[in-house]
Amino acid sequence: MTPATHHKVKLETLGCKLNFSETATMQSLLAEVGITPVAKGEVPDVCVVNTCSVTALADSKCRQHIRHLIRQYPGALMVVTGCYAQLKGKEIAEIPGVDIVLGSEHKAQIAQYVMQWFEDKQQRLAVTPSLDIRSFSPSCDRGDRTRYWLKVQDGCDYWCSYCTIPAARGRSRSGTIAQLVEQARGVAAEGGKEIVITGVNIGDFGKNTGEQFLELLKSLDEIEGIERYRISSIEPDLLTDDIIDWCAQSRAFMPHFHIPLQSGSDPILKLMRRHYDRQLFADKVQRCRALMPDCFIGVDVMVGTRGETPELFEDSYDFIAGLDVQHLHVFPYSERPGTVALRIPYIVTQQDKQERAARMIALSDKKQADFTRRYLGTVRPVLLEHGRGKGKMHGFTDNYIRVNVEPDMRLANQIVNVKLLTLVNDDLSVDAQVMNDTIL
Repeated sequence: MTPATHHKVKLETLGCKLNFSETATMQSLLAEVGITPVAKGEVPDVCVVNTCSVTALADSKCRQHIRHLIRQYPGALMVVTGCYAQLKGKEIAEIPGVDIVLGSEHKAQIAQYVMQWFEDKQQRLAVTPSLDIRSFSPSCDRGDRTRYWLKVQDGCDYWCSYCTIPAARGRSRSGTIAQLVEQARGVAAEGGKEIVITGVNIGDFGKNTGEQFLELLKSLDEIEGIERYRISSIEPDLLTDDIIDWCAQSRAFMPHFHIPLQSGSDPILKLMRRHYDRQLFADKVQRCRALMPDCFIGVDVMVGTRGETPELFEDSYDFIAGLDVQHLHVFPYSERPGTVALRIPYIVTQQDKQERAARMIALSDKKQADFTRRYLGTVRPVLLEHGRGKGKMHGFTDNYIRVNVEPDMRLANQIVNVKLLTLVNDDLSVDAQVMNDTIL
């Protein structure tokens, strides 16, 4: 394939951390054929939008973003991929200005499709997404960030009543431990220090290989040069006691978990077809807290799902208020075509959804602020990101408190001790000071 050294690409990501990981991989694939990221002020020859479809609002935002880029760069090749492209490929192909629609099976071939378009501009390509999604390509990339995302798994076999992700991503499948260890060793060779383990349902790792997620964690922990790992999100029923116990004493896994709850009401969990009840969830949180007192726990919460009466919402709110968790990722329920949830008769009004979401977000802000204040005046290790412009540098403590420090480019991608000074109320970050004994 002839490199297209003069072409520039603008990559945009909407949605989850797995999407960010895959966008970084697509950037690397395009760079291999000479299509490099656009610099500030340059006009791209190619635009790539990696879409999300977790809610109807996500679909709408994707359409708006695609149309905005087409208006802004009318001469650029427009490539759309991601979950929205997989589920609504024909709908996207009908948007004037869209040239290529890549389904989940085709992301890894993005460079070939783009190069083919440049070789034959008369042909407008619209790739019909495949319903049979089976491929898996392990990857570990960081894009323009300091931390790397290691994709260890894709797809989901759960089919929760409200969710279309199994249709967008296919059945659960994974790389092998050997493949993923090789990816992580490559990160260490590049000087990377932190890896975030990503996937759609990573606790399901190994269903197709006969391996276990805990085996993967133990193997990754042995890699020299990688100083930090984080588990991006893991289902509560798959977060086994053995995994929690091992993370608590591991060399490099941080005291940080993200555990989807969705609802604190058992009747709603049953309507959602979740694989646990709220007591199991509470037990997991309690075990994490007992073994890792400083750990940060994030939680996904859905409000306004069908069947969520005012009484059941209050039940859910009270349960979540009593959990020792630090952040709630709150989103209103969204009707998704073809889902079982559409058969549930009780419908929550849009106004009630918004009011419930606002209450949960306020609860989240209080929990996170209370947690952060506990550490003001203490010293904790932080991996600092590359600075952007003339503003402050930022990074995260081991227990996921975002901190801001005065810029010093020598500290980029370095783990330094900082003293946490003042809570920034706008974004719940902390202004901090780098300790003199850790300055390079």
